[in-house]
Amino acid sequence: MTDNINKVENGETQLKRVFIKIVDDLGIYYKIGLSTDFTGKLFNEMYSWLGFTQDKLNDVVLTPSYIATLLVKLARVNKDSYVWDFATGSAGLLVAAMNEMLNDAKDTITSPEELVQKEIKIKAEQLLGLEVLSNVYMLAVLNMIMMGDGSSNILNKDSLKFDGKYGFGKTNEIFPADAFILNPPYSASGNGMIFVEKALHMMNKGYAAIIIQNSAGSGKAKEYNVNILKQNTLIASIKMPIDIFVGKASVQTNIYVFKVGEKHHKDEMVKFIDFSKDGYSRSNRKKASSNLKDTDRAKERYDEIVNLVRFGRSKLNIFTEKEYYEATIDPNDGTDWNYNPVIDTKPSLEDFKKTISDYLSWELGNIIKQKDTLGK
Repeated sequence: MTDNINKVENGETQLKRVFIKIVDDLGIYYKIGLSTDFTGKLFNEMYSWLGFTQDKLNDVVLTPSYIATLLVKLARVNKDSYVWDFATGSAGLLVAAMNEMLNDAKDTITSPEELVQKEIKIKAEQLLGLEVLSNVYMLAVLNMIMMGDGSSNILNKDSLKFDGKYGFGKTNEIFPADAFILNPPYSASGNGMIFVEKALHMMNKGYAAIIIQNSAGSGKAKEYNVNILKQNTLIASIKMPIDIFVGKASVQTNIYVFKVGEKHHKDEMVKFIDFSKDGYSRSNRKKASSNLKDTDRAKERYDEIVNLVRFGRSKLNIFTEKEYYEATIDPNDGTDWNYNPVIDTKPSLEDFKKTISDYLSWELGNIIKQKDTLGK
């Protein structure tokens, strides 16, 4: 863990001073029901007191809220889920999970008394996040407090040494995780797949959705991938837009979706999806009112991705067979997890006819040129 910067000065911790300042200046936005990843938006403005080195800055990458929501849906999070994140950052993924769980509770629980109790339980017992950097941990706690106080089990611990137990409340009990979401630091071993192996090994059931540098699926994490598939099934591999992390160097990422607790069979069909065109256009203009614009049915595309992963090609609508295919992988390989469609090189009858037609046109053109030359 990093040095504790949340030290007491004049009877107040750094976290309390920041919290008071934010409540004074921005509290009105939360009173009117704003639902967003709070510290995600302020993160770049708080470097002055976070004290990151450039190496750390490169490793702390905030997940856009719409990507966080996609991961939550792909991990099939609902009101009864127990969700954890092993590289919490500012807690954007857990905020998205909490919102999904609370919305599901409101949609399915009719008793007001039961709903209140369920909301309390979701916030206190059904979310767990681990963040090793003390300064980022402070942001995660602040974020969860501002977004509804789901901070009870945001822990300043090394996830690779984590024993799986609650940090507060039921401290002698194992957190019964059945949903795992993650955007790991890519500098970690296997581009961050070391966190995936650790978390899934501690789970017995459920689903996981991670976004990670796609080289993890093509060789950089071979050993981790092979070990992961000994106890879990790769359901889908989704190629993401290269520019989703605005303000950072372009990096190709993939989302991998797993069914937990079931060994990957060699005949299992994996859904490969090219989502590089997600319907959004992005910019990095500081004075722009919005750097994200829906230019081609983005919301519908994201909904379709969730349905394709869960139900398969019968849900193809906006996407076509060019962006979606199913194929097997070798569970003992660990380097074949990425979108790489098989191109059929066998010519069709139409291809043959076109080739002959093109050739005859070329020959005819040459004959005409020769006649013209002889006639001069």
